[in-house]
Amino acid sequence: MLTRLIAIRHGETAWNRDTRIQGHTDIPLSDHGHWQARQMAAALKDEGIDAIYTSDLIRASQTAQALADVLDVPMHHETGLRERHFGRFEGLTHDDIMARHPDEGRRWRQREPDYAPVGGETLTDFYNRVLLATSLLASQYKGQTLALVAHGGVLDCLYRAATHVGLEAPRTWQIGNASINRLLWTDAGLGLVGWGDVRHLDSLALDEIQERPEQRGQQ
Repeated sequence: MLTRLIAIRHGETAWNRDTRIQGHTDIPLSDHGHWQARQMAAALKDEGIDAIYTSDLIRASQTAQALADVLDVPMHHETGLRERHFGRFEGLTHDDIMARHPDEGRRWRQREPDYAPVGGETLTDFYNRVLLATSLLASQYKGQTLALVAHGGVLDCLYRAATHVGLEAPRTWQIGNASINRLLWTDAGLGLVGWGDVRHLDSLALDEIQERPEQRGQQ
């Protein structure tokens, strides 16, 4: 039997807007991120979701709570769905990393599977953690629909596993904030159904447009 997975990236945070690496640093959603979470929840209200599992980091938990409120479905925290730990890179922008730690930054950008920033996690360890957590959860919900609310890096791992793309390959697919991504899980692994759905974010509410005109056309 298969498990239907709906994988959701958390809504926007202030650090997303500043292009700062978040990792395990616990940054809450911005006002716009909360709006994105509500739009996502409304889009999924009729999907027949049986349970919600979320990273315990607050940006994911707040996004998942919006879905739980709409569905009246239990929400559970799963540390295996946390973002990759980026160690001393956390809080820095990409430009900061290249300026302060150019050799490490090069290894990071080249996606060396066994490289870890100081105090952080290797890409291989991160990938294995995410796939193990996902498989353990999905195996408990065979024949059902499970929502996983997590992070860009986590969703990247799921996409690669489902499409058999190696860890060192550059990312060519989008993972937008509050995007809806669909996969199937069986004992044989993951399969991709649909990716990067952000149609629920296409039309900003009037007050959002007035407050944030720079968002027009960017969803």
